[in-house]
Amino acid sequence: GKEVLLLMQALNTLSTPEEKLAALCKKYADLLEESRNVQKQMKILQKKQAQVVKEKVHLQSEHSKAILARSKLESLCRELQRHNKTLKEESMQQAREEEERRKEATAHFQITLNEIQAQLEQHGIHNAKLRQENTELGEKLKKLIEQYALREEHIDKVFKHKELQQQLVDAKLQQTTQLIKEAEEKHQREREFLLKEATESRHKCEQMKQQEAQLKQQLSLYMDKFEEFQTTMAKSNELFTTFRQEMEKMTKKIKKLEKETIVWRTKWENNNKALLQMAEEKTVRDKEYKGFQIKLERLEKLCRALQTERNELNEKVE
Repeated sequence: GKEVLLLMQALNTLSTPEEKLAALCKKYADLLEESRNVQKQMKILQKKQAQVVKEKVHLQSEHSKAILARSKLESLCRELQRHNKTLKEESMQQAREEEERRKEATAHFQITLNEIQAQLEQHGIHNAKLRQENTELGEKLKKLIEQYALREEHIDKVFKHKELQQQLVDAKLQQTTQLIKEAEEKHQREREFLLKEATESRHKCEQMKQQEAQLKQQLSLYMDKFEEFQTTMAKSNELFTTFRQEMEKMTKKIKKLEKETIVWRTKWENNNKALLQMAEEKTVRDKEYKGFQIKLERLEKLCRALQTERNELNEKVE
């Protein structure tokens, strides 16, 4: 209504009807142009509305797809969590079993070391007895040297035999010390708490070697004394037989000691084999444990990737 009134007032200001008609035509042309512009804008808005409807349909389909993917991802994550839990339980169970095996092996090795230590103490007692017997034999020999003489050739043969036996004992002792050193070098890093026991056993072996060296020195002293009194020893067959019997007893005792050292060395080798087997089993278990850790890391990475993808899809849906 206001526009019509304004138009009438504007026409009333004009004097002639031609001017009024021209003004009406101009006004009509302006209105026509404005209506055309409005129609164009209407078409543009209709196109935009159609595009918005299409985008809405597309977004609804994407939303439904995202919901399905989210449900799949959630189920996959739950399955991965279950699998991760089972893997962790298996790894913990294997670790507990490995720890129990290690404890059993260490206890067994400690028992064997205690046995070896007891045997070494017995060897020390036995060596003390041998030293005492050797002193007694030295006193007897001193008494015998003052009165009687032994035959030169037989004494040489006996002492050569004793030297060979002593060399054999020294070689066996060197072999046992070499085995002990090799065992110490192999298990120095993994069995530190056993190193003290091994060093003590090595010290005891060195003490045994020192005792053997002392025995050798005593035998060398006896040889010197026998050589000094070889000129006066010629007439005692009976005492020579008794001395030979005593020397045979000493050889029997030395053979017994050799057997005991062989038994001790076999026990030591068995212990070394058990340690090597235990170390190999430990390396295998470590490799398996590392493989499980790698699998767990891969599963965690996959789970994180799936979670990031789910978050991105949620952001797109929003």
